[in-house]
Amino acid sequence: MDLMKNKNSSLEKGAREICHMLQRKGYTAYFAGGCVRDLLLKRQPIDYDIATNAKPEEVHRLFPNSIMLWKHFGVVRVLLSEGEYEVTTFRSDGPYLDGRHPSSVVFSSAQEDAQRRDFTINALFFDPSTNSIIDYVGGQEDILQGIIRTVGNPHHRFSEDYLRLLRSARFSARFNFKIEENTLNAMKELCHGIHKVSAERIRDELVKILIEGNPYRAFEILDHTSLLGEILPEVSALKGIEQDPEYHPEGDIFNHTLLTLKYIN
Repeated sequence: MDLMKNKNSSLEKGAREICHMLQRKGYTAYFAGGCVRDLLLKRQPIDYDIATNAKPEEVHRLFPNSIMLWKHFGVVRVLLSEGEYEVTTFRSDGPYLDGRHPSSVVFSSAQEDAQRRDFTINALFFDPSTNSIIDYVGGQEDILQGIIRTVGNPHHRFSEDYLRLLRSARFSARFNFKIEENTLNAMKELCHGIHKVSAERIRDELVKILIEGNPYRAFEILDHTSLLGEILPEVSALKGIEQDPEYHPEGDIFNHTLLTLKYIN
């Protein structure tokens, strides 16, 4: 796929400059994650993340106007006039003992880095120097087919961070993609795990669901997987509360509430 057809924004220009600087110094540097997905979908990315084999200290040295965010995780924020960019060293993660953070991190290769990411559509890299996609997980095909699929075993991927249960519903609704069967089944089986996620993170994800597009579809998925009853039991409890059919032919209050979501944006 040719990403050069996308008109360069100022934000993308800065991302290219960072990659070119790292590559000139002998490092590998790619656009990574959601920005690659959005470019393939002909959407304007809201930010650009960069992945590299340069260690965080090396990135910080090359870009004096940068901030070492999480050295242990290899994350440096580079500040340019075009915007702010997170530059992360390729890594593989140890077990997620707290349901959010890996217990250990090993700086590794691009292929190993792709294997730690959540969904195949978010695990793509783009090399701006060759205008080529680097795909180790079948993400391009899933974008073409309109599929949300975890990278690797869905039970393992969701158990690392249960917020991914909600993210899968959000991405499915936002892009109008189907959730792959094994991924969907794992969502149903692991729905109780969402209680291991902080209320603040759940709130933030719900806000994204409501503002990013097609929230009605997202709430249908949350209901189908029993996640809705876990995070918004008061909404799920509206099922079976009937309304006067003369004025509400749509059915009970639950259906009425979900239908209002179609008119949010």
